Amino acid sequence: MGVRSRRRYVDLMQLFNTTHPVVGVVHLQPLPTSPRWGGNLRSVFDRAEQEATALASGGVDAIIVENFFDAPFTKHRVDPAVVSSMTLVVQRLMTMVSVPIGINVLRNDAHSALAIATCVGAPFIRVNVLTGVMVTDQGVIEGQAHELMRYRRELGSDTKILADVLVKHASPLGTPNNLVTAVEDTLVRGLADGIIISGRATSNPPSLEDLKTATVAAKGSPVLIGSGASWDNIADLIQWSDGAIVSSSLKRKGDITQPIDPIRVRQFVESMEYGAAMKQAKT
Repeated sequence: MGVRSRRRYVDLMQLFNTTHPVVGVVHLQPLPTSPRWGGNLRSVFDRAEQEATALASGGVDAIIVENFFDAPFTKHRVDPAVVSSMTLVVQRLMTMVSVPIGINVLRNDAHSALAIATCVGAPFIRVNVLTGVMVTDQGVIEGQAHELMRYRRELGSDTKILADVLVKHASPLGTPNNLVTAVEDTLVRGLADGIIISGRATSNPPSLEDLKTATVAAKGSPVLIGSGASWDNIADLIQWSDGAIVSSSLKRKGDITQPIDPIRVRQFVESMEYGAAMKQAKT
């Protein structure tokens, strides 16, 4: 095993206890102050508990909690009520399942995600825009790697930061759409612990070419798929990546608004295991 492969192996084993993690997503129902908030936090808890249980029983290696149904999102800091609600949800889920739980505060509130994770002991967060400048449906979002890394140091936190590169639902501003440069900037200049590569939008997978380019450019840092992974494509996609954050294809009928389907979870996990075994056989 080469130095780069060994580094990736150690990083992933420490975080997920496997070298090819399946990270299932719990999409929280609308939270307080969001446009579609229904006024009942109990229903938010119930749905989150059901989905986390379904994911864990289906065999995922980790879970990430997102305020997905709070759209339309603010591009920077969320309301304190959202932070409080997500903290309560993550704490409850951590008592119910044994897999690691991470946090993504949409659209790009990495400071709140890191604060929650540090307080509850969650091992990782996802950051949509860590470096660079992206044009999104929320407006122009600037990466704040400097502030976030200083904040992590101030908190004394060892929470890992998984950062999107050229994130979905966005376009880079002022620079060419150069994946190699973006990967290098995110890891070397932004100090991310791993990167996430997605397609252009939710449910769209990245191309094998992009995954290969990103994996080579990452030079041993973990590369996760951030969108569009499904049971029928993950065996191919995992050949040029290390794991997948997956949601849509695990829902009933593949409908993002529906609850998690444990049968679909198991199908995906089995396909990942098959693809990882093929990958291992080639090395």
